[in-house]
Amino acid sequence: MARPPPFAWPTAPLYGAHRSGEAQGFATKKNAMTDIFREVDEDLRRERYKAIWSRYGNYIIAVALLIVLAAGGYRAWEYWQNRQAEQSGDKFVVALTQADDGKKAEATATLDELARGGSGAYPYFARMREAAMKTADGDTKGAAAAFDAVASDNAAPSLIRDVARLRAALALSDTANLADLESRIGDMAKPGQPFRHTAREVLALAAWRAGDLTKATSYIDELNADAETPQTTRQRAALLQQLIRAKQTPPPAAAANSTPAPAPATEPVPGE
Repeated sequence: MARPPPFAWPTAPLYGAHRSGEAQGFATKKNAMTDIFREVDEDLRRERYKAIWSRYGNYIIAVALLIVLAAGGYRAWEYWQNRQAEQSGDKFVVALTQADDGKKAEATATLDELARGGSGAYPYFARMREAAMKTADGDTKGAAAAFDAVASDNAAPSLIRDVARLRAALALSDTANLADLESRIGDMAKPGQPFRHTAREVLALAAWRAGDLTKATSYIDELNADAETPQTTRQRAALLQQLIRAKQTPPPAAAANSTPAPAPATEPVPGE
């Protein structure tokens, strides 16, 4: 019997190719099953979304419209507020120009109008400007009362209220006693307060005027120890400290009079 030629025998590559074909067929079936499950899952998800939309679609649209309308309304309100603030700012500049030009009646009328119907913080600026005009006219009591009215207005920003308290104390610094000024701005002189330097300077002057040199020196020491004290405030504090030292040091004539008188000379005793 003749042997088949060598090329007719099965070879390893042919066997391997057969096994590879089986693996590929299995992978194809597996991918097909995966695709079927994915399609079923997508169909279920689509049906679920349709059910949710059919049930809540109108509500979703209403909420979306409300969000859009609210955003648009806020933008419109913000634009209106900015326009009102710009107009109030322009009116405040007009009042300042009128006051600088000596048109006091016109400036007062403009400030009154701004105080009644201005926008933002400009009504408070207008009231404080009117109080400052009273100070310039020498009406310190009227100015202090106007500043006190702003300081006691709970609707005003806290920073503006603090400035009004300080301006009222400055208006009364030449006439009020130390206890009154301390009750007004004593808390503003504490560490960490934004206007502590001015408050300490006002209280130091009031203490010096009242003759309480110890307390005046204490406020000056606080100014010198504060690293954030402005240089101009330090210079004024140094001048006040010199006045305090001059007041504490007796004059030369008094110093000479305070020198003990020399003991009277004794006559020598005869026979010594």
